[in-house]
Amino acid sequence: MIRNIAVLLVFQLAGETLARGLGLTVPGPVLGLAGLFALFALRPAVADRMRETCRGLLGHLSLLFVPAGVGVTAHLTTFGADGPALLAALVGSTVLAILAGVFAFLAVARLTGSEAAEEPSDG
Repeated sequence: MIRNIAVLLVFQLAGETLARGLGLTVPGPVLGLAGLFALFALRPAVADRMRETCRGLLGHLSLLFVPAGVGVTAHLTTFGADGPALLAALVGSTVLAILAGVFAFLAVARLTGSEAAEEPSDG
């Protein structure tokens, strides 16, 4: 498990190094994840070895949101004053993100010729 976490951290560090060193606008962890994905594609045995560790981390992902909850309670006056605007931004961005995902899925399905993208025929 320690080796697997070290692999994850090394890829995150490599991504951060690339992003900052080359002045890219892509976040370092995204670059690291892309590198890890490439490793998994090239060496499926590594993906199999890391599967349990990744499942364990994802199972406890909610713990990473505790600091955000503490931050919310520390700034309750801000939320009281700007609550409606923040709520509108939160709901609007969520709806837009879902729609972007739907349209990306439809575009990929159409490009790959998937049956899900085809319109139903009347018979």
